[in-house]
Amino acid sequence: MASTRETIISALHARLSALPASALRGDVLPERVPAAGLLILRDGEPGEPEVTLSPLRYHYQHRAEIEAVVQGADRDAAFDTLCFNIGAVISSDRTLGGLCDWIEAEAPRPVDLAVEGAASLKAAVIPVVLHYSNGDPLT
Repeated sequence: MASTRETIISALHARLSALPASALRGDVLPERVPAAGLLILRDGEPGEPEVTLSPLRYHYQHRAEIEAVVQGADRDAAFDTLCFNIGAVISSDRTLGGLCDWIEAEAPRPVDLAVEGAASLKAAVIPVVLHYSNGDPLT
């Protein structure tokens, strides 16, 4: 049986995998970026939970990260489309089917990265805050 944390992050990865861009989880940046873009979901940090007693509950604001990368001549428009699609996936179900209390993304801070002998990359880390509670920090 998977932990609450793993179940939620897996559900987010599954939703991102439905997008036209390739969605990886915890992988390194491959040598080639697909034409539709690339997403790499990083598990991030659960942070220090708020604790309530009777019943004992740990309330997390887990910060995961999505690395969004596009390459090519029209990378500005492709990056905008990719970010829009990520936002649409997140806003379409803010509880990931009831697995968490709330999910929200923060604004990306894009950068252009030069690649020797190839088209430049446009990339950003998009922080995603996952709000959830459980009865044990290890489950």
